Amino acid sequence: MTADATAAKAALRKALRTARGGLDPAIKVQWDAHIGAQVVAWWRLRQMDTVGVYWPLAGEPDLRAAYAELALAGVRLALPVVMERNAPLAFTEWQLDEPMLADEMGVAVPATLRFVERPPALLIPCLGFNAENYRLGYGGGYYDRTLELVPRPLTLGIAYSNQEAQFGHGPHDVPLDAIVTERSNIR
Repeated sequence: MTADATAAKAALRKALRTARGGLDPAIKVQWDAHIGAQVVAWWRLRQMDTVGVYWPLAGEPDLRAAYAELALAGVRLALPVVMERNAPLAFTEWQLDEPMLADEMGVAVPATLRFVERPPALLIPCLGFNAENYRLGYGGGYYDRTLELVPRPLTLGIAYSNQEAQFGHGPHDVPLDAIVTERSNIR
């Protein structure tokens, strides 16, 4: 990637973070509830026994109410864990009420890691996304490396509609199967 392209992506990430951070908290709660309902609808259509979820960071949609609904339906939840830089994510089983700790990157993980196979379906937070279902993350490439592995899990990107942007993708970028926002409905 050229220096100009790298600078443009950095500027886009900053603008998207600012837009997400500027959301009214009361509106965000409503949007999170709608997105969460769509996640549950997505799961009901597919009925996977394990779903990879995420802990909300930096204003990402907070879907913990939807996670609780999935857990009540008997779904095993798994959180991503960064084991090393430039590597795919590992996953640990997670129960909603268990103690959490911050890992080296400041991401919440269960205090006791119980590693599981990569889930057959992943909910993936998006800092940004485009019309082709490519995701713009924070730049670490962890999800892209995870999605390169076979078999590839089903993927549902999670974002707010104001995170949609125009950007190109590189050969290492992997498009998501679908993206849900507060404006979309799962079919």
